[in-house]
Amino acid sequence: MLARANRIVRGDDYRTVVRRGRRSATAHVVVSVVRRSDGAPTRFGFIVAKTVGNAVTRNTVRRRLKAIAHDLLAGKPTDCDVVIRALPAAAQAAWPTLLGDVSRSFARGLEKAA
Repeated sequence: MLARANRIVRGDDYRTVVRRGRRSATAHVVVSVVRRSDGAPTRFGFIVAKTVGNAVTRNTVRRRLKAIAHDLLAGKPTDCDVVIRALPAAAQAAWPTLLGDVSRSFARGLEKAA
């Protein structure tokens, strides 16, 4: 589970990242990244819409994305906000596929935001 310091919890912060962030998309996710200059820890937010599936499916996808974000925290910069939006195909994606998509999108978003 992500610590509170590593989660985006305010709606305004979500909107800022989605509107101003550098976007990178794959078949399963869209990752938006915004660099911050305050040196605070990296924060993640997740958007899993009803188009992904029913409540059980959405929560499963969200838990998988949180686990991936937890893995990404090790060795990543400490000055960015990241919002991961799941696309409908994420519900059927295998773990290695989803992990690879999020990792690549996150890395591309960091490159664009730099």
